[in-house]
Amino acid sequence: MSVATAWATPPTRTELIENLVSGVDRYNPSNVSILEDYLYHQIRSEEYDCLANLAILKLYQFNPDLYNPDVVINILIKALTSTPFPDFNLCISLLDERLVNTNPDEPDPLPSLLPVITELHTLLQQCRFPAFWQLYHSDQAESLRDNYTVECVGFEDSVRNVVVQTVKAAFRRIGSDRFGTYLNLSGNDLTSYVEKLGWTIDSSSGSGVIAIPPNPDNQIESTVVQENIQLPQLVKLIAHAQTA
Repeated sequence: MSVATAWATPPTRTELIENLVSGVDRYNPSNVSILEDYLYHQIRSEEYDCLANLAILKLYQFNPDLYNPDVVINILIKALTSTPFPDFNLCISLLDERLVNTNPDEPDPLPSLLPVITELHTLLQQCRFPAFWQLYHSDQAESLRDNYTVECVGFEDSVRNVVVQTVKAAFRRIGSDRFGTYLNLSGNDLTSYVEKLGWTIDSSSGSGVIAIPPNPDNQIESTVVQENIQLPQLVKLIAHAQTA
């Protein structure tokens, strides 16, 4: 199964959800609770289904009375680590401008958290990983951590997976200290993580250098392009240029 196919039709998607996402019932507001339950299943199981989550946002767009800010925030959290797919931007595009909820008993957390989540996404997209972790662990993101990502199983590991994919594509060797700042890991935790990846650490250089196995993205290979143009083809080209 290709990456694009797995994105459009995750193997973990049930037949019921497939029918809701692909059929006419996608826009039936009575099905929103089923899709919301499916989202929370994704939160608890490290599964991810972008199209099903987009269907929720579309239902909220058509039916503002169904709007649930906690669901929206969880959708954005799941989309945050979907790089290189544009899932996060797709989700943002479906968020309508809403009046600020002035009810102190039921405050809407989205207006205050959306700038933080958006900045986290930007830092990931720009590969500014140490800055991502700094913001994520700051007081500014405390509410996000304490109320949302703490419930999202494997969130930090999914961020680290984005880091690993980026480093694999750009490096053949990287300092362990530098890689540790990218992953927000150090010491034995970093060593165990590197070993789990199947990479090796050369400790002879003092701080340690991590060797990344060769792959099509981190290998520089010269490509020789040989063109074979026959004289009759060249004559036709020159004649065409003269008559143009």
